[in-house]
Amino acid sequence: MTVTGIITAIVVGLIVGALGRLVVPGRQNIALWLTMLIGVVAALLGTALARAAGIGTDGFSLLELVIQVALAAVGVALVAGTYGRRRAVR
Repeated sequence: MTVTGIITAIVVGLIVGALGRLVVPGRQNIALWLTMLIGVVAALLGTALARAAGIGTDGFSLLELVIQVALAAVGVALVAGTYGRRRAVR
């Protein structure tokens, strides 16, 4: 992966993290930086899954973006649930 590819993945990941947070219903009690980190991981993982399935091999793919946002939403929901429970115990 080139430097440009990594920078692009980070920028797309920040957007994907924000979209993933918007998709999850209710209030998420997690930090913004954590949401963005989840988005970057979801973007990288979504790209890998899409490429493994033969989707979005060249340029922009809407289906690849949907996979990335879905992964980000799942990640945000899991972290918000775990973080919320952990904070409630204190």
